[in-house]
Amino acid sequence: MKDYIFSFFKLKESQTTIKSEIIAGIIGFFTVVYIVVVNSLILAEAGIPLEAAIIATILTSVVGCFLMGFYGNVPILLVPGMGINALFSYTIVNSMALTWQEALAVVFISGILFMIVAFTKLAKIVSDSIPVSLKESITVGLGLFLMLIGLEKGGIVERGTNSIIALGSFSDLHVLATVLTFLISIVLFLRNVKGNFLITIVVGTLIAWMFGLIDVNSGNSQSLHLQEYKNVFGHLSFDKLITIPFWIAVFSLTMVLIFENIGLVNNHVQYINRPERFTKAFRANSISVFLSSFFGTSPTVATVESSASMTAGGRTGLTAVTTGLLFLCSAFFIPVIKLIPDSAIAPILIIIGGLMLQNIRNLDLKDLSESFPSFFIIAMIPFTYSIADGMAIGFILYPILKIALGKAKEVSLPLYFISSLFLINFILQYTH
Repeated sequence: MKDYIFSFFKLKESQTTIKSEIIAGIIGFFTVVYIVVVNSLILAEAGIPLEAAIIATILTSVVGCFLMGFYGNVPILLVPGMGINALFSYTIVNSMALTWQEALAVVFISGILFMIVAFTKLAKIVSDSIPVSLKESITVGLGLFLMLIGLEKGGIVERGTNSIIALGSFSDLHVLATVLTFLISIVLFLRNVKGNFLITIVVGTLIAWMFGLIDVNSGNSQSLHLQEYKNVFGHLSFDKLITIPFWIAVFSLTMVLIFENIGLVNNHVQYINRPERFTKAFRANSISVFLSSFFGTSPTVATVESSASMTAGGRTGLTAVTTGLLFLCSAFFIPVIKLIPDSAIAPILIIIGGLMLQNIRNLDLKDLSESFPSFFIIAMIPFTYSIADGMAIGFILYPILKIALGKAKEVSLPLYFISSLFLINFILQYTH
């Protein structure tokens, strides 16, 4: 059995071990497991019953991680994406007045379009057309975004009513617990202690408990109702298929899914030095998005939190499979998972974000037509609190600056097309 696992996941080729992969998968799970609760609450805002949303999120995460593990053989965790779930509930359903059943049909169509790109030469064409500067800036922008999320989760910074960022109160026990956990976490990380993120989560949870921030009794919750989930699974509605709002929703969601995941998957396979695995990983990603519509949730993405698994030593699909199995088991431990406080997770997000910022050294700072679009992506992703909008601004600005400097030929035709699509997306969003 051991030899089969080594052979199937190519552990020797990837210079890793079964133990390292399993530990990385466990760490990845605890880093991203918050999605079970958070995504379910956001889906509930769209009208999906909470219990059904929990089951949908768990099943989608299990299948997504298994696809990445067994088919893509990469340590990338596929779960319903933050940001995209907000697009699903607050924009497509609440703002565009589609029902959640119709929104799932939007996910279905977007999944088909995603698979067309992933299973044809379009994936390579699109990937090759994006300049290195834009790819690297997406990583840096995501790093800043992840740091911001971590700082917010820890209460170190707060967003006011006007979205103004302010420093939190350090007399707050939640903030103090985050700071103490962060200090322990950064020391463990810099000293390269094995399983440092997992230790951080355990210690951080204990600190929060000692500060009285965890109510053990709050872990009690109602059992999951499979009957309610039967009314969600496969309940897609194409009633508004021929309406403009439906196709605007399809257009917006597809744009975000393809370009966000191209950047994320590419960055992840580069991080583990296995660029040849991009194609299968991207295809697994597209299949997972398509299946999300049937499971009854917003689409999956190649999560930024996958970096936690990779930083912990994950190099193959065995890491993703381990995380998938834990997600499957999580259905029985929702009350326990809900006890893990933000103060235990926030330091890990901050550290991972800081690691991603190092990619800024790969930018060509001498050529301002390359660096300025990159700077806008880096700044606008966290400032707009939207990966899609931040990327769009940089992609639109890039060809404009090249044309202005007489360097129009440096921009490939596919990139002109991609930039035009981003521009059209903005126009449709703000004129509809």
